Amino acid sequence: MKLVVVGMKEARKGFVLLPKRWVIERTNAWAARFRRLAHDHERLPEVLAGMHYAVFTFLMLGQLLRILKSA
Repeated sequence: MKLVVVGMKEARKGFVLLPKRWVIERTNAWAARFRRLAHDHERLPEVLAGMHYAVFTFLMLGQLLRILKSA
């Protein structure tokens, strides 16, 4: 992953589309479908990180199954 910082000089030109921002927003929208991640109820950060791994594994498996069905 590459971090791109948009300087103030570029931002003052008006609306500037930030590169790859839609990828992050789409990923967050996918994760928001799972109620457990909607609020931070976990006491330990390791539990929350584990939930994220489980959710994104589930999402990637679903995409893999869609690819395999279409092939």
